Amino acid sequence: QVQLGESGGGLVQAGGSLRLSCAASGRTFSNYVMGWFRQAPGKEREFVAAINWSGGSRRYADSVNGRFTISRDNAKNTVYLQMNSLKAEDTAVYYCAAGPELRVGASEYDYWGQGTQVTVSS
Repeated sequence: QVQLGESGGGLVQAGGSLRLSCAASGRTFSNYVMGWFRQAPGKEREFVAAINWSGGSRRYADSVNGRFTISRDNAKNTVYLQMNSLKAEDTAVYYCAAGPELRVGASEYDYWGQGTQVTVSS
């Protein structure tokens, strides 16, 4: 089992920045691909970004590419999502997830956090 806990969400104005963190405990963190997903009201959960165990491979959704950066610190069992140039359409609950491979489908991930709310005011 892997337990995940997100933090860093909040209310920010459009154009601003936030950094989300996801702390992991349980099984060896560095064994897992880590991903960020988000879900807005009335919409399906969507892929945001993912990073492999070493940090050498990353994937981003087109909607956030160039604005968001995913990173990880295996010594701290933590994955981060730096979000810059935020837009109103980035408003959602953000979830971190752990899985075996660098994929974009939510069903590919085995462990999930509880989520953290990000609200961007326009």
